[in-house]
Amino acid sequence: MLFLVTGSTGNVGRELVRALIASGHDVRALTRDPISTLPAGAERVVGDLNHPETLTSALAGVHGVHLLSGYRDMPNALHEMRRAGVQQVVLQSSSAVRGGDLGNAVARYHILAERAVRESGVAWTFLQPNTFMSNTLQWVPQLRAGDVVQAPFAEVRVATIDPRDVAAVAAQALTTGAHAGRSYRLSGPESLRPADRLAVLARALGRELRFAAQPDDEARAEMSATMPPEYVDAFFSFFVDGTLDESKVLPTVAEITGREPRTFDQWVAAHADAFR
Repeated sequence: MLFLVTGSTGNVGRELVRALIASGHDVRALTRDPISTLPAGAERVVGDLNHPETLTSALAGVHGVHLLSGYRDMPNALHEMRRAGVQQVVLQSSSAVRGGDLGNAVARYHILAERAVRESGVAWTFLQPNTFMSNTLQWVPQLRAGDVVQAPFAEVRVATIDPRDVAAVAAQALTTGAHAGRSYRLSGPESLRPADRLAVLARALGRELRFAAQPDDEARAEMSATMPPEYVDAFFSFFVDGTLDESKVLPTVAEITGREPRTFDQWVAAHADAFR
């Protein structure tokens, strides 16, 4: 079968392309960048989900699509998929949708994306993962500058998930047809605070590292320099006000893939060179 993977150069998309190819499927990797690096064996197709009219050739003969949330014309993009004969869409959504809070900017764009997919007439599966382990790569500049890592939300425990495990669930949903009409919350196998994750990194790197809790006012100012205020408010709602709880360890990855999700120690072992 032929599958189209959007977000093919991202954390989950790249892993999904590899997984589908390894299983013997044909993969088109949608990208807006005609020179980006893709996994071997993928067919590059250039297009933009914000401009559904660019998707016609990319969708020809496609059985299923891995789709990301947040594009500004999701209904018409999905209309193009249905018109092309796409049989299934697996939407990479977010754990934030479960609260149903349309007043939260992050939750809202995922909620609206799920709504558009439901209304499209194409069979669907929603994946609602926790925070990714790969977000820890945000600490690399601090680790290269010294032995102290400062991060916000110091007491918040999260069962972070390896993007590879999200991709493994997506591959099952796309290729088996056994998960249509289902929404799956996805977590990693352990609930850790930021300091706990740094301790894992310290052992892997053989360094004496120290965690420093970032005060909320400093965190808000730093985040405000790189994202719109409504998104900053959304993250503070999640992790300071406690409207989003990602601490619970869920069995979903193992139930769907038949293997346990990767621990943070295992993820670090696979990516340790990026922190050096």
